[in-house]
Formats: sequence, C-alpha cells, structure tokens
Amino acid sequence: MFDFLSKKFSGVFSRLTGRGRLTEENVQEALQKVREALLEADVPHALIDQFVQKIKDDVVGQKVTASVKPGEQFIKVVHQQLLQFLGSGGVSSTFSFQIPSTIMVMGLQGSGKTTTIAKMARYVQKQAEKRGKKRRILLASVDFYRPAAVDQLEVLSEQVGVDFYRANSTDPVVAAKEIAAYAKNNSYELLFLDTAGRLHVDNQMLQELQQIDRLVRPKHKLLVLDAMTGQESLNVAQAFEKQVQFDSSILTKMDSEARGGAAFAFRYVLKKPILFVGTGEKVDDLEQFRPERAADRILGMGDILSLVEKAEEKIKQSDQEAMMESFKRGKLTLEDFARQMDMVGKMGSLGKIMKYLPGGMGGMNVSPEMLEKSEVEMKKFRAIISSMTPKERIYPKILNPSRRDRIAKGAGVATADIKALLDRFEQSQQFVKLFKRFKR
Repeated sequence: MFDFLSKKFSGVFSRLTGRGRLTEENVQEALQKVREALLEADVPHALIDQFVQKIKDDVVGQKVTASVKPGEQFIKVVHQQLLQFLGSGGVSSTFSFQIPSTIMVMGLQGSGKTTTIAKMARYVQKQAEKRGKKRRILLASVDFYRPAAVDQLEVLSEQVGVDFYRANSTDPVVAAKEIAAYAKNNSYELLFLDTAGRLHVDNQMLQELQQIDRLVRPKHKLLVLDAMTGQESLNVAQAFEKQVQFDSSILTKMDSEARGGAAFAFRYVLKKPILFVGTGEKVDDLEQFRPERAADRILGMGDILSLVEKAEEKIKQSDQEAMMESFKRGKLTLEDFARQMDMVGKMGSLGKIMKYLPGGMGGMNVSPEMLEKSEVEMKKFRAIISSMTPKERIYPKILNPSRRDRIAKGAGVATADIKALLDRFEQSQQFVKLFKRFKR
C-alpha cells in the first residue's frame, strides 16, 4: 500500500537530506518532483496544485530554508500536509461498530464488496475475541442481479463463522425489509447487508438504494471503492454521496498495482474518512486505515506499530513466550529456529513484512528476487528440520555425513542446503548470545 508513492518520495528527499541549506532553486526542484510523483499516482491535477502550494507556503512561512536541518524540516512539512489530505483525526484508532447496528454496504460490481463484508465480520469477531466476547453477526444480501452473489456471501459466512440469512423474496426492497425484521427478531448485534452493484453508476441502482436506506435505516452506510480505478473511484463516490449518501469508505485491492492516488485524494475531496483498506484476497486481509501510519509509510518511515499488531494477532501468546525464554537462556535449538520461521510465515510473505519497515525494500537494498530466494530457502529449512530426529534438532553437532545424507534424502534437498541451514542457525545463535549479554 502506497509503495509507489514511497519510492517516488524517497528519491525526492534523498536529494535534500544532508544539504547545508535549501535554496529557492532546489525547493522548486523538490516540489516539481513531488508534483510528478502525484501525477503518476493518478491524483487529480487540481488536488496536486493545492497540495504543492500548501507545502510551498509552509516552507516559506516556517523559514525552512534557514533551518539547521533544512532537508529534515522539509520532510516534516510534507508529512504534515499528508496528514491533512489523508484525514488525520477523522476515525478513532479504536474504531468499532455501534451495537446493535445495521451496516449497509454499497459499491459497484467488481469492487470486492461481497468479500469485504465477510472480511469486516471477521474483523469484528477478532476485536471481540480480544476482549473475551463473541458477537452475534448476520450476513445477508439483496444483490439479485449478479449471478451467485447471494450464494457467494453464504459460502463466505460459513468460512468466517457467522450466520447467514437468505430472504424469501427476490425483490431487493422487499427482501431488505424481511432481512431487517429477521435480524431484529433474532437479536443479532450486527447485520451486514450486501446491496446490488452495477458495472457503472445508474439511476435505477441509486433509487433502489434510496428505498432500502429509508426502509432499513442503517446506523452505518459504507461505500466500497476499487483502488485500481484511480480517479474514477472519486467520481463513483461523488455520485453515491449525491444520491444516497454514506458515512465512510473502504478501499479494496490496495495490495495490487494501485498507486495510492484514490486514497490520497478521497478524504480531502469528499471530507469523509477511509475506514478500512483491503490488502489481499484472504478473509483476514483487511486493515483499519490509519492516516498517521499511511503518511509514515509514504515518507519511508515504516509502520512498526502495525507490524507489532499483526504479530500479536497472528502469533500465539504461548509461542511468543517460548521464544522469549529461548532468548533469555541465550541458546537456541533447531526446534526454536523452526518456530521462528513459522512465526514469520504466519505474518505473511517476507515482501509484505518488509513494507512495514523503515525504508521498505528499497531502503534496505533488498530486491524482490532476493526475497523470493529467501522464501524458497525458508521452505527448504523447514523441510530439513522436519526430517531430523528430536535429538538431532536439539544437538545439531551430531550431524555427521551419514546423518546429513539421510536427512537430505528425506527432505528432498542437497546436502549443501543442510550446511546452509546450519550456517544460518549458527548466526542466529550468536545473535541470541549477544542479546542475553546485552540484557545483563
């Protein structure tokens, strides 16, 4: 997410950082590069003009050119303006749906609306589980135009472990009334209602949504937008706002080649918050949008907080505690090493993890090819450790040539791969010893 802008902006700032002073010439050059980056990210021209002008005004107003560290000060100005555009302070970092609520979800066909509903149900479940609670959630659909849309939502509801209701009527308005009554009569805390989409905005769809809105009176109205459609997503949002209105938006496909222009422009143009972003196809691939963290990532500062939250969510507490015990002992076994790799695997691909680190892949000079090689290597290492006996995992020094041959055959790897594993394991051992010494 926003990787394209991050790469472009890092190139701009690298030219400024370390310079003794900023001149009108190099400030103008930096602003031109910022403008070009936003144009390539599919941000509307008028919005780019406003953004660049605000930066220019602040640079002059705060006398950045005369500051002790002008490059860093310039970055701070850009960061402040990013927060203004992305919507800092719009949505609480602890957002949750009001209980009870009906959540009406709208969007064009192909935007990922139906899958997003399942993702939100899963998100709510996880938030409740952290507090030791369980929510009664119902999913239902009045999308009778797209073939198998209702069936798709039913399958997804089973996948995330929430209830589903299929209306008897196939008239969207009548079905919506039936669904709302069923949810109320059965004391559901949250009803996520999937509405019909079209390939493009049309009056029939909007009138239908108006009727459903008046009938159901949802507490939350969310608009799902495809980030890959760029500026067109803004036109769609404005059409929905004019005819139906909505509270906030969800941007899908942010893991794709989308360049972030829609997110950059949406909040500033429509004055409405982005609530979530879809970051993949799995039901867990939904993140709450936090403007501050997005701004940090765009400027190459990373997003360590989100990475920590992801680790806490994906990795069992018992596994975390066991790993910390190993670090405190100052000694790892190959079992511990395998557990480390499994913990990393649960958080996603190495490429996804790297994006949360300051500088991302570019800042650490790590290419996609290097990451792919590391992924393959990790799979081999897991297979090798799985082919060892419990004693060999605890005492790898007993791995003589005959044992290595046996393990290599069992894991389907070369004996050289076993040596590579043991070399990497030894490096980790040294790190753990340093960690223990430091803790003292």
